[in-house]
Amino acid sequence: MRGTAPELRGRRAECGRLDHVVAGVRSGTGQVLIVRGEAGIGKSALLEYLVGRAEGCRVARASGVESEMELPFAGLHQLCLPLLDLSDRLPGPQRAALEVAFGVSGGGPPDRFLIGAATLSLLSAAADREPLLCVVDDAQWLDQASIQTLTFVGRRLFADRIGVVFSLREPVTGPDWRGFPELPIGGLADEYAGALLDSVVPGRLDGHVRDRIVAETRGNPLALIELPRGLTAVQLAGGFERPDARPLASQIEQNFARRVTALPPDTQRLLLTAAAEPVGDVPLLVRALTVLDVPMSTAAPAEAAGLIDIAARVRFRHPLVRSATYRAADPADRRAVHQALAAAIDPQLDPDRRAWHRAQGADGPDEAVAAELVSSAGRAQRRGGMAASAAFLQRATELTPDPATRSIRALAAAQTSLAAGAFDTAVRLLNTAGEGPVNGLHQAHVNLMRAQLTFASGHSVEAPPLLLEAARRLEPLDLGLARDTYLSALAAAQFAGRFGQDTGIAYIARAAQAVPRLEEPRKHDVLYDAVTTLFADGAAPAVPPARRAMHAFSTGSDADLPWLWQAAALAVNLWDEENWDRLTARLERIARDAGNLNELPLVLHHRAVLYTLIGEFSTVAAMLAEIKTIGDATGVGLGPYGDIFLAAFRGRHDHAQPLIATSLEESLSRGEGGAVSNAHLTKAILLNGLAQYPTALESALAATAYPEERGVSVLALAEVIEAAARAGRPEAAAEAHERLRDSAEPNGTDWGLGILARATGLRSTGSAAETAYQEGIQRLSRTRVRMDLARTHLVYGEWLRREGRRQDARGQLRMGYKLFSAAGAGAFAQRAARELAATGEVVDERRTADSSGRDSLTAQEAHIAELAGAGLTNAEIGAQMFLSQHTVEWHLRKVFAKLGITSRKQLRR
Repeated sequence: MRGTAPELRGRRAECGRLDHVVAGVRSGTGQVLIVRGEAGIGKSALLEYLVGRAEGCRVARASGVESEMELPFAGLHQLCLPLLDLSDRLPGPQRAALEVAFGVSGGGPPDRFLIGAATLSLLSAAADREPLLCVVDDAQWLDQASIQTLTFVGRRLFADRIGVVFSLREPVTGPDWRGFPELPIGGLADEYAGALLDSVVPGRLDGHVRDRIVAETRGNPLALIELPRGLTAVQLAGGFERPDARPLASQIEQNFARRVTALPPDTQRLLLTAAAEPVGDVPLLVRALTVLDVPMSTAAPAEAAGLIDIAARVRFRHPLVRSATYRAADPADRRAVHQALAAAIDPQLDPDRRAWHRAQGADGPDEAVAAELVSSAGRAQRRGGMAASAAFLQRATELTPDPATRSIRALAAAQTSLAAGAFDTAVRLLNTAGEGPVNGLHQAHVNLMRAQLTFASGHSVEAPPLLLEAARRLEPLDLGLARDTYLSALAAAQFAGRFGQDTGIAYIARAAQAVPRLEEPRKHDVLYDAVTTLFADGAAPAVPPARRAMHAFSTGSDADLPWLWQAAALAVNLWDEENWDRLTARLERIARDAGNLNELPLVLHHRAVLYTLIGEFSTVAAMLAEIKTIGDATGVGLGPYGDIFLAAFRGRHDHAQPLIATSLEESLSRGEGGAVSNAHLTKAILLNGLAQYPTALESALAATAYPEERGVSVLALAEVIEAAARAGRPEAAAEAHERLRDSAEPNGTDWGLGILARATGLRSTGSAAETAYQEGIQRLSRTRVRMDLARTHLVYGEWLRREGRRQDARGQLRMGYKLFSAAGAGAFAQRAARELAATGEVVDERRTADSSGRDSLTAQEAHIAELAGAGLTNAEIGAQMFLSQHTVEWHLRKVFAKLGITSRKQLRR
């Protein structure tokens, strides 16, 4: 895969940029580049130059082919096939994921990002031996699964001797390609374009004609070479026919099409067969031609014309030759070659490609072909190719003759399209699914799917009533699915919160309570009872089923994932930090084990809020860094839920306020009531820390204005009471205190009762206040929520100072100050320091936290340092953080330098 770099005139700057890529790879700096431009502009020639310059590097290549876009991982397999002898060096889950994706072994569908991590590990293993350059031509025609995997890898290259260079035809579209360095390729300058034209046109051209051709082709090398071919001397002398408004790629393609149609009929049939078979497999082409009764010798005129080269593999002169050949052919001829290719493919060795050719060769509805496509869809889904599975099912729907079966398959295709993120396609298929002679259960499934699609596409306000209606229709038809749909409606209503209007969460919960029980209850039916009771009747009656639900989901299988979220939310609603930690830890483990980068950022945000309350801010920063890393890798971002919570407790107004304002604006636009309340809650925490009590009260009241947004509004009650007590608003504090009592007392946890005791102290005087504060400290000392303990010491100390008991106040304020400072809660620490100063104690406001240099670490460095200090190897850290071992080692070198240490043993200390 190495050669001598071709001489490319007029491409000095472009070649210099590619030389920089090779130099970076050799020096151990990961490189990614998109070479983009219109068809024929010279992208492939530049890639050949790059390969020729890659002396001392291993080169892996792949090319996208338009007709293979529906086959999952086809492009990735093409690139990785020469490297698979290194797969034994991959972690077990990653190796298994690749084997399933490539059809080597069976198993459940691997998460696409686990496949991305496996590909990164495989390329890194290859780069251990020598620098690795991956070259992907016509990447716009890769299958979606391969695009997602390779762009994931591209975003993870740091200290790796790996380069990935894609060529993409203009226009470059889709989120997968965003953010990569680009090398745009324009036309050749007139000097070089004219020289290239002179080299391919026999004889001399009139200078004016020459200039016109150069201008009309806009320096496109392929156009300069190909468009003059086939034109007579008279046409050339006359000036390149007439100005043509068609796109240049279309002009070149039409020129190729004219040259193809000028060939003998059997040669055209051979070219069409090769164009319809993208693998370039010569034996397969020979077998297909035998079916068509076309001798292989008929390739000679096409080879002589420079349109195709048949050697070890079949290669077209340019992708436009392939597309021109295929598009110019009569539809009946296209169907015939697809049928021949299907007949030539061994159904045992490559059933999916055979099915796809049979589908393309069908001239009308065909149940046998449709059934074969359904089987291929199942295999594609098991391999993790959700987009490919959706394409197979969509084509199967089109070929199904029976209307009822077509409706059933359309529904399956819509469900798979939804899972693949193709919302528009899913909507069209749902319309088909609703047609034909279908029964009530099928129609109920269509309605459910429509509601799920509404929720998945971000319409939080419209989703709850649609899910509620779907659940009601399912009740007499499928009681178990109906109950599951009620739970989904409740989850959607929690997202909508205040925007739920007439179908708010309490309304849905009461409707769900009226549903009959199953004769054989399932594990999550106890969760159903807890959630519906909580939102319909309040905390007290919900406690017994909630405790059973949290206990039931503290252990189990990965199948618990859909229900674990609601179990974890119960823990927050009932002030149960132990189960909050336990259940979200299970969620995190399941997401990590599966490499599920859709779920992992969500659960890390959840845990970031909890660990902020615990006071482990460095751990939270590491979680937030990982969320950002995943977002950079996947191109999918979430709201800054954990970020604003941490920023509020750190008390840096200039940093926190813009984050909170942006979060509030985005939450309002999305119609997510819970996120709106979260933004108000964090602002109240920030302002209470800064002792800006009147404005803190406004935000806290906004956070608690909608009791149905339970998780956030419950936590915000404590902020209302503190701000109201300090701002002289006893009536606001009294109302919040009653709501807090209703929430905290039933479950009887030390966290909830400790917060309630602190609130009682803030509203009381004399010995009643002191007793309440002391109870709050005693209870919160038995929990892990150190920030709430610190805040209780603070308000108790403030009360003692105002009672004139300076000596007693110092002890409480000193303890609060110590806890705040150790965590990094700057505003609260300064508030405690001011109170201490008022007692006459001189406060050393220098950091009391670790000053060994840890604060100089980036969040990602701190996360890697913690994992290394916990004993994980570089490979284990890389697998957890979706980084290569080389990148982990590179980060650790920087960590050691910043901390002034030389070993992991010192790091642990």
